Amino acid sequence: MIDPLHGTDRRTNPHLRVVFLEACEVLRPFFDPDNTWGGQTHEHLAYRALHEQLPTLTPLDIFVLVSAAKRVFHSGEHPAQP
Repeated sequence: MIDPLHGTDRRTNPHLRVVFLEACEVLRPFFDPDNTWGGQTHEHLAYRALHEQLPTLTPLDIFVLVSAAKRVFHSGEHPAQP
């Protein structure tokens, strides 16, 4: 998002924006409504899978990506291309 007063980009973590689509593909099965365990998602496994696929990310980066992907998947939307 561009700050209308200063004309600067307010978004942070550009390195996460670069890997977001890849992360969504890794995380998609864990938030698939047809793939639940007792009606619950496999979110607890999503963190580990993402760390295995993108080992250079920090635990905070992984948390941010899982949280963002979860919001996208629960909204019924698809991640937008950058």
